[in-house]
Amino acid sequence: MRQYNKILAAAALAATALTAVTGVAMAQTVLRLDEVPVGELDPAKASDYADSVLMFNVYDTLVIPNQGKPGYQPHLAESWETEGNTFTFKLRQGVTFESGNPLTAEDVVFSFERTKALGQGLSYLFEKIESAEAVDAQTVKFTLTEAYAPFVASLVRLPIVDSKLVKENLGEGEGEFGDWGQAYLSADSAGTGAYTVSSHNPQSETVMEKNANYFLGVPDVAPDTVRYRYGLEAATVRTLIAQGEHDISSQWLPPEVLGALAKEGAQLLTERSAGALYIKLNTTKAPFDDPNCRLAVANAFDYASAIKMVAITADAAQGSPSSGAIPVGMLGSNPADTVLERNLDKAKEYLAQCKYNPADYTIDLSWIAEVPVEERYALLMQANFGELGFKSNIVKMPWALFSEAVTKPENTPHVSQLFVNAVTGDPDTLLYGMYHSSAAGTWQSPEYLNDPQVDQLLEAGRTAATEEARVEAYANLNARLMEIAPSIYAYDRQSVFAASNRVKVPTLTDPAKFYALDGMNLTFRNMEMTGQ
Repeated sequence: MRQYNKILAAAALAATALTAVTGVAMAQTVLRLDEVPVGELDPAKASDYADSVLMFNVYDTLVIPNQGKPGYQPHLAESWETEGNTFTFKLRQGVTFESGNPLTAEDVVFSFERTKALGQGLSYLFEKIESAEAVDAQTVKFTLTEAYAPFVASLVRLPIVDSKLVKENLGEGEGEFGDWGQAYLSADSAGTGAYTVSSHNPQSETVMEKNANYFLGVPDVAPDTVRYRYGLEAATVRTLIAQGEHDISSQWLPPEVLGALAKEGAQLLTERSAGALYIKLNTTKAPFDDPNCRLAVANAFDYASAIKMVAITADAAQGSPSSGAIPVGMLGSNPADTVLERNLDKAKEYLAQCKYNPADYTIDLSWIAEVPVEERYALLMQANFGELGFKSNIVKMPWALFSEAVTKPENTPHVSQLFVNAVTGDPDTLLYGMYHSSAAGTWQSPEYLNDPQVDQLLEAGRTAATEEARVEAYANLNARLMEIAPSIYAYDRQSVFAASNRVKVPTLTDPAKFYALDGMNLTFRNMEMTGQ
């Protein structure tokens, strides 16, 4: 027995020595980053930024955006064919879920039906799918109710879950599938993704580990473990990064904190957003039911000062100049060099054509209480519009109050401010919900716009048979929206993250590797831990 213990001790000493010699090669790398709460792990409920980051790392989709250029490429699918309103996808061979179960067409069908049944998150993107059918083990066919050009783009928001594993973990509920595995998937993962979840607390932290069996492989330089933290205070994040105990901040740090971190040696990483800051004008209330009055304030707005308010350094800002209603680089957008600028003389010309006297009206300038930067823009508008003779009240509105108020035009403020993104990267998911007359009364559409030409162009963008026809439809839509000004297009939004020098994120530093989809650039398998 003593001899056996000696052998064990010798083996332990040898293992310790080996670890000391090879410690650099064997060291486990840990990436630490944060977002605002709450992190939703169930992929059928994912909608916010933190949810999206979790989804893109733990689950996969049939297609993903191209890197560095428009369009979409196969991912879990290896190819697809289109015939009328039918889309048929061939799945990759050899893909397995983290459980070891093979990916099949039945998993795709179940994932769609689960998303539709729960009706949460971004499930509205799939309203035009009449049916999903497993033709065979590796072939799935979607049939749409009508022509819908953005369908392939919408699939970047249909993560595929392990149907066999979920069915083994159903909770109580009505119907064959009970709760559809909601209780299970709120705390556990069931994907094919490059990372698996080892623990999840939506109020504090999700911990993820590399998936050794990922079908594309995960590079050795990618982080072995990821700690995704929620709800850290800005001061805490600044201290942790300065002390080398945090790697990537959230995008929501105030500009002055990001600037201070940059001065202390942190990297600034920029994700060009598929969205913008839209200052929305209630077209049902005087004076903004007159397009000339809307054009007057749109020309009076100080676009350059708006961007300065979110400037971080001379080279980085949380916004870039707007060229129109559609963010630069998206289908139908104007060139980046045709930026919008303040023109007070033109503003006064439009005001002279307006049927209202500005002195007769007091405008309510609202801002969302949970987004403090909007107060700065309310003050800027108060000054800009005052030069035209408008009086104004600045109204702070909590999100719950705002979203309730805008359900009726008479309760909707004259001016609202919203950051709106294209959740698939396609302009349909940015513009239809804001400007189609059927969207009036939703949080995205406090303009209450009712313009037949806008409706026709939005429908054309959805149904056009070719990419060229879609570009033409959205370019014409852009021109029409600029002509009638239901909104002021303040700036195209950019997300800026402070990062330690321990991590490299090529998708946020190399334009050729950039994904035009919010959150996808924080795919951990594309990152490199430098060990500095």
